[in-house]
Amino acid sequence: MSQLIASKLRTGLSPKQFVEGMTKNREAFQACLDMFDWHGDAELEEFYDSLNNRDDLRCLIIAADWCGDCVRNVPVAFQAMEKAGIPTEVLVMEEHLDLLDQHLTMGGRSIPVVLFVDTGGHLLGKWGARPQYVQEVMNAFKAANPDREAPDYQEKISVAREEMKRRYGEGNGYQKLILEEIRDVLSRV
Repeated sequence: MSQLIASKLRTGLSPKQFVEGMTKNREAFQACLDMFDWHGDAELEEFYDSLNNRDDLRCLIIAADWCGDCVRNVPVAFQAMEKAGIPTEVLVMEEHLDLLDQHLTMGGRSIPVVLFVDTGGHLLGKWGARPQYVQEVMNAFKAANPDREAPDYQEKISVAREEMKRRYGEGNGYQKLILEEIRDVLSRV
């Protein structure tokens, strides 16, 4: 796996290139970037700031502009990595399915996947695709609905998606949870 990750280093888009190249959801993505906030949590901000002396970390984000979770979550990762001084690349999902298939969520291709690697491409940690309290909905749905061909599958997944949107909520409160979860990953690397 580290060989595959190493082959992806320096092949992705910069955060700016990703945003500029978006053909879907660009306004919503920009709105999430614009409403980013550290929520007055100086300790959290200081943690990310403290990573600026680490020149061994890289961040690869597997994402796509059509994905609602990417629209909400990638801007938070961008802001956190900028604060931490961690070089960040975006790998467009459709062009990097081989890597995504190494990082499935409950057997499925869920994005974004935020990979933290060293300069040699060795995986140090990962986060994604959603904050845990939002992911709980999908975990429960998949456990209760293993048959994607069931006649009521689409109806039930629509209900689950609505509950996930409700858990994200209005505004940017969910962003702090992502920052905390990514901090927990980075504190172990």
